[in-house]
Amino acid sequence: MMDKYWLTITACAMVFTASAQQKALTAQDYQKAESFMGYNTAKFIDNTISPPNWLDGDQFWYTKKTAKGLETYLVDPAKKTKTLTKAYGDVDAPPAGRRRSGGNEVISPDGKKAILIKEYNLYVKDVASGKLTQLTTDGIKDYGYATDNAGWKHSNAPILRWSPDSKKIATFQQDQRNSRDMYLVTTNVGAPKLEAWKYPLPGDKQIPTIRRVVIDVETPKVVSLNIPADPHRATLSDDISSSGTFDDIDWKADGTEVAFVSTSRDHKNEKFRIANTKTGAVREVFEETVKTQFESGRGAINWRYLPESKEIIWYSERDNWGHLYLYDATTGKVKNQITKGEWVVSRIINVDAKNRTIYFMANGLDKINPYFGHFYKIDFDGKNLTDLTPEPGNHTISLSPSGKYFVDNYSQPDVPASSAFRDLNGKLITPIEKTDVSRLVATGWKAPIPVSVKAGDHKTDIYGLVFTPTKMDAGKKYPVIDYIYPGPQGGSVGNWGFVASRGDHQALAELGFIVVLIEGTSNPGRSKSFHDMSYGNMSTNTLEDQIAAIKQLATKYPIDTAKVGIWGHSGGGFATATAMFRYPDFFKVGISESGNHDNRNYEDDWGERYNGLAENVDYEAQANQNYAKNLKGKLMLVHGMMDDNVPPYNTLLVVEALEKANKSFDLVIFPNSAHGYGPYSAYMMRRRWDYFVHHLLGAEPPKDYKMQGTEIR
Repeated sequence: MMDKYWLTITACAMVFTASAQQKALTAQDYQKAESFMGYNTAKFIDNTISPPNWLDGDQFWYTKKTAKGLETYLVDPAKKTKTLTKAYGDVDAPPAGRRRSGGNEVISPDGKKAILIKEYNLYVKDVASGKLTQLTTDGIKDYGYATDNAGWKHSNAPILRWSPDSKKIATFQQDQRNSRDMYLVTTNVGAPKLEAWKYPLPGDKQIPTIRRVVIDVETPKVVSLNIPADPHRATLSDDISSSGTFDDIDWKADGTEVAFVSTSRDHKNEKFRIANTKTGAVREVFEETVKTQFESGRGAINWRYLPESKEIIWYSERDNWGHLYLYDATTGKVKNQITKGEWVVSRIINVDAKNRTIYFMANGLDKINPYFGHFYKIDFDGKNLTDLTPEPGNHTISLSPSGKYFVDNYSQPDVPASSAFRDLNGKLITPIEKTDVSRLVATGWKAPIPVSVKAGDHKTDIYGLVFTPTKMDAGKKYPVIDYIYPGPQGGSVGNWGFVASRGDHQALAELGFIVVLIEGTSNPGRSKSFHDMSYGNMSTNTLEDQIAAIKQLATKYPIDTAKVGIWGHSGGGFATATAMFRYPDFFKVGISESGNHDNRNYEDDWGERYNGLAENVDYEAQANQNYAKNLKGKLMLVHGMMDDNVPPYNTLLVVEALEKANKSFDLVIFPNSAHGYGPYSAYMMRRRWDYFVHHLLGAEPPKDYKMQGTEIR
């Protein structure tokens, strides 16, 4: 009897041991997963090309990577030929830069002058001789000229816009004297170093303002524009220099006028103005006021001043879609709507004022996916809308110097890129290349799966990508990992073109997960109402959409909805913690990296643009630390202690709340890292894999696996 008992115990122990062995992942498993990272897949992709390097006559050369090495080709539009050549280098030609010397000088259009900052004042340098001439004299600390310092952005680069004739600049004197400072402290042996800079927060009584000026660099003479100082705001993003130059500025060719847009602190009101650069007199042309927040496009500012015809091309979402309107610059009245329909103009590429034609990128007209961008042209009067890139997919284009031709690259998440050379009627001049992934496929690689499901409202179509293991067991259900970036200025998917390796999504899937990326409601690129769904309550974070999507996908893919993980960085870190606290019965494991958990602790312009002013919105009710007591699952919090974008105090507020609530959690700190983790990124990725493998897969990861692609130095 006793022998039978011990026999039974021994058998059970053997079964348990075998089961435990099956649930232990090895270094070889991690190596296989790592083989799907970009630094390992790139060598198996052929016929990838460089951007075009334009030459006279709209010729260009490019390099192509093949299995045997690099090849260089010359394309000639007149001959309609593409020929192999050795006349040009095998690397991309440097772009015509506007900055140099570490980015701290701004070069004039003619290349003869450069503007730089010294002791809060502006100087012009003669490029040939190096001679410096002082342009301003009254700049002081916290009230300097052209300073690039407010919120998460701070550098020594001057922010300005040269006139086309290289004789004047439009810039500002930025008043930060009453703005609060942000503080970070280094970790090192001996006394720490304090870093302090101006970092206003939502609700602050005083934020940076800009006193607009035009400077004649040849006289030199400073002309102040005759308007009160504007808030440090722009029509496109949470900075006034999103495009690398002073935003919302458009010069008349002879430099006698400069058009600009003044944005209110809450981004609800835009004033279009034209200044006389000799007198500083400012003429109010028109204004637009919206209920939530105004944006002038996607990735580029989409308004233009056309002084020769006394017209303005203006971008507005007044009919719920991002479209172009033609204004009379004298009367400030709308002449006509140029584009219309249930689609979105994303970026103006070129305006042919002589032929009254606009060339632009737009989303929403591709029947496969509303995020696919195509290149169009249309007349000023709204007639003759033409798709110049009719092939299905997401298109990116490079316009030739003359504006007569363009190179078109197009692809889909699961369809490699093709490229072609076309004229501005869309006519094919010559095919360029087709990316070849056959060698990559032979290694076992596969593309992500594009999907469409219904949002949390059960009626709105939303889109995403699904990554599954390359080899799946029949009848087995897999834990799911939801990668999230809720925006609202971006989304989880990001690039809707072909990318062989999107971060570590496929690598994670290879460890035994199904990974999903869902572009939820309140992400940009679609209608105004779609984008505004989280306005005033960013803590919604598209999470209802994520949950609805995972449940729907579970009917098509072998997803175990009892094992749901989530992770994200920055806004995704905010959303991850929210998911773990507000939906603790659905999300079981979360990794929250560098999250802006309380937007009262994040820079003013982002929160006030997408959430509203503090006096009108309950920021307190959205703060993650207030819900930390609800944690049930496994949560890892991560932050760099020198994060000058999202200060680490955001995560520390959540840490303190979890400790007060007697909740167990994990914490990874990078003492001297900023918003990204730099040389520690590989370490963080390994820790992320380990955490999901251990807590979501129920397996033991290999101890201290070292990623082969990158290393800590």
